[in-house]
Amino acid sequence: MFTYETSVKLHDTDAAGLLFFAHQFTLAHDAYELFMESIGESFDKIINRSDYLLAIVHAEADFKKPLFSGDHLTINLTPQHLGNTSFTLIYDLRNTDGVSVGTVRTVHVCIDKQTRKKKPLPEELRKALLGRHQ
Repeated sequence: MFTYETSVKLHDTDAAGLLFFAHQFTLAHDAYELFMESIGESFDKIINRSDYLLAIVHAEADFKKPLFSGDHLTINLTPQHLGNTSFTLIYDLRNTDGVSVGTVRTVHVCIDKQTRKKKPLPEELRKALLGRHQ
């Protein structure tokens, strides 16, 4: 499991001061970027020095409790599934009290940069994800 800590910013909220629903995905994506860096697969490396990209082909979120501007937030990211060409990540968002306030699930598919067709996950990425999946 990878843990990312942040806080809810004013610009993350709606007029009622509640976390705007789409920003749950933004917060999860921030955790995803840092997770990838932590396993040696930064987006700079992927975008500028590899022959593949990782497309998010599915994303879903559940909201359990409201979050407000200034609330501390811990996001626990866990690889859930590792396939030949894809992987799934689960994000558990917890408030200051450690209560789960939401979840996000994303499915990522490896595609060839030139053809944009699915291709097997690179072995280095597979090993890094497996290290976090066990």
